[in-house]
Amino acid sequence: MPTRFVVDTSVVMAWCFRDAGNRYADAVLESLETGEALVHAIWPLEVGNVLLVAERKKRLSEASLVRFLALLRNLPITVEQETPDRMLTEIVSLARTHHLSTYDASYLDLAMRLGLPIATQDALLAKAAKTCRVPAFDPASAQG
Repeated sequence: MPTRFVVDTSVVMAWCFRDAGNRYADAVLESLETGEALVHAIWPLEVGNVLLVAERKKRLSEASLVRFLALLRNLPITVEQETPDRMLTEIVSLARTHHLSTYDASYLDLAMRLGLPIATQDALLAKAAKTCRVPAFDPASAQG
C-alpha cells in the first residue's frame, strides 16, 4: 500500500518556483514515486491563482505555467471533495481556533479526518497540526 499524506500549496509551489524550493519540498515530490498525496477541494483553485499571479508579475511564463500544470496532473494527487456546509462550519471553526486562514485549516481538517500526516512549509499550519496531534509528513519514512 502506498504511503498517503496530505500536502498543502506551500510545498507544491516550491516545486514550481525553484527559488522557493528546498530539500523538504523536493523530498516530498520524490515520495510521490511510490506514495499518494491528498489535497482539499480548494487546492486546484489555490494553485491556479498562485500561478496566474506569478505569470502576471512576470515571474513565470505562460509556457512554464502550462508545463507545471501538466506535471501536477500526472502526479498521484487526489482531490478530496468537501461539502459547503462543512466548509462553513467545521473548517471555519478550526481556522478560528488555531488562527489559520480557512484555506490552511482545510488541509489540517483533511489530515485530521483521514488520520494522515501533513506536508507543509507554513509555520502556523505546522504549529496547529502539532497542537492537533497531526504528524508532520516525513519523506524519509515514506522511502522505507
